Amino acid sequence: MAGGFAGGGAASGRAELYEGRITSYFILACVVGSFGGSLFGYDLGVSSGVTSMDDFLKKFFPDVYRRKQAHLHETDYCKYDNQVLTLFTSSLYFAGLVSTFGASYVTKRRGRRASIMVGAASFFLGGAVNAAAVNIAMLIVGRVLLGVGIGFGNQAVPLYLSEIAPYRIRGAVNQLFQLTTCLGILVADVINYFTDRLHPWGWRLSLGLAMGPATAIFAGALFLPETPNSLVERGHLEEARRVLEKVRGTHKVDAEFEDLREASEAARAVTGTFRNLLATRNRPQLVIGALGIPAFQQLSGMNSILFYSPVIFQSLGFGSSAALYSSIITGSMLVVGALISMVTVDRLGRRFLFIEAGVQMISSMVVVAVILALKFGHGEELSKGVSTVLVVAICLFVVAYGWSWGPLGWLVPSELFPLEMRSAGQSVVVCVNLFWTAAVAQCFLAALCHLRWGVFVLFASLIVVMSIFVILLLPETKQVPIEEVWMLFDRHWYWKRIVRKDPKYQGNLHQQQEMARA
Repeated sequence: MAGGFAGGGAASGRAELYEGRITSYFILACVVGSFGGSLFGYDLGVSSGVTSMDDFLKKFFPDVYRRKQAHLHETDYCKYDNQVLTLFTSSLYFAGLVSTFGASYVTKRRGRRASIMVGAASFFLGGAVNAAAVNIAMLIVGRVLLGVGIGFGNQAVPLYLSEIAPYRIRGAVNQLFQLTTCLGILVADVINYFTDRLHPWGWRLSLGLAMGPATAIFAGALFLPETPNSLVERGHLEEARRVLEKVRGTHKVDAEFEDLREASEAARAVTGTFRNLLATRNRPQLVIGALGIPAFQQLSGMNSILFYSPVIFQSLGFGSSAALYSSIITGSMLVVGALISMVTVDRLGRRFLFIEAGVQMISSMVVVAVILALKFGHGEELSKGVSTVLVVAICLFVVAYGWSWGPLGWLVPSELFPLEMRSAGQSVVVCVNLFWTAAVAQCFLAALCHLRWGVFVLFASLIVVMSIFVILLLPETKQVPIEEVWMLFDRHWYWKRIVRKDPKYQGNLHQQQEMARA
């Protein structure tokens, strides 16, 4: 197939000697691997729609249903403030948080492909239990199984895509995960729109259809190649080289394979990978990749919009069908944002997208907060004009998130960690991400009820902090080979003062410089 890549712009080392082209085998691996994101996306979309369906609320949350009916055509911040209802959403993310540490072991010892398959199987079981649920306990059990699937999938898929991609297009390839997540959300929104009309079992169909993508991903994973990085890490050198040659479409992979082999040797010399995250030389990866970016991705408020977009629009006085239709619009904006990001991320860079989107997201949240402060919460319907401005502001927020914190929140952490702690580091990324996802999901409706429009001011303020964090601390990683990203911190205005204090960092850097001169 057409399309090639060559070296250039790398930090140092052998990157300029990497050869290869875009092969059909590589494309197949990317397509099948990336569809792990559809599990996460489908759940985000379907759970938000189901929690606004009358039949679902009448069966499991009758108090919420009665409160909703009492304010059917009025604006009311507190219609859906019910901690058990939000537990239905957030229990999945607490389960994913715990399971990601098991996923780390499987990903490191059995490979990225094995974790993807385990995640798909667990997600299938969760969808089946939820579709058959007769009480809240069954709902929660189903959500926990879905959460295990999310924990394994989100741990393995970003690593898989980052490792199998040529470094010059790694950003675009990794963002296939976000694209399939967005497509999963959009498909779920469309399904909810139609199943809302199927009384009284439409919600069962929405939840049960989660088994569809899980089945497809499990079946596709049977034919996936393991990443060369993982094979080398586990000592399968001949198979690793064979896969690398097939993925790159050339036998001239000596330089890239040697980098993988040396990274693996360094990884095997390291014991206590989780403990090594705390080493001084890995402080940038810990602060930026493991803690900062995954937390900020959720504190932007985006997943609250996705979880509860039908609920938010109903609270704004939209009818049930209109609320679900509005969710389709926001889901479409996410897909548009993901596509824009795929095209631009390896040209404009990660930092540019983060910073531009920060300005747009802050402006959108301020507009939403001002309108709600002036017009909302007085027991009256919002006018069409005001409602339209709100929807437009939310869409501008969503599309900006779709080309920045959504995809980059997974891409950048997967790039930062050296091989010896990549699996462990990604587990911490997923754990922190899901912790804040669950926390925000559990607290958002209560915060909307008590803080009212102030909750959107809070999110705007957090996005200001996030943008400053990126401006000051994140180096640009575009078109840098994944096994050389760690060297960027030696040239960063702040991090070089930290990492150079570690003798092991200095030794690794000296070794790389010697190889570059050889």
